[in-house]
Amino acid sequence: MLAVVRLRGNVNVNKKIKDTLSMLRLHKKDHCVIIPDNPTNRGMLQIVKDYVAFGEINSETLSILLKKRGRLTGNISLTDEYIKENSDFNSIEEFSNALIEGKTEIKEIPELKPILRLHPPRGGFKNLKWQYKRGELGYQGKNINNLLYKMR
Repeated sequence: MLAVVRLRGNVNVNKKIKDTLSMLRLHKKDHCVIIPDNPTNRGMLQIVKDYVAFGEINSETLSILLKKRGRLTGNISLTDEYIKENSDFNSIEEFSNALIEGKTEIKEIPELKPILRLHPPRGGFKNLKWQYKRGELGYQGKNINNLLYKMR
């Protein structure tokens, strides 16, 4: 599974990039989505690499994000009790492990919004004009977990 975070805004964005961001459900800055790692998604990420940061997310980071930023319809926080009542899983950690392993999808939890609205990173960004190593944009691999932890 890949975590994709939009880091740049809408000003002077090419129509092709804007459409691709819309297909990824990244309409606003600091929004995050979890998508499967397949060639179609990789192609879309290649188009928008100058506006997003992406990489492989681990289950610990995903469970932290779902606990703090997971929302249901009506802006209600996601809880272990809701997961237990409405799915086969007993906790958010169990659900995140199954999601990372590919055994389930986010759609399995009814009324769970597929977008995580994150906080700007604690400590700030390195740079939003350069690719990863000098900045924050583009493919980060496992280091996306550090950025997501700062944005929790």
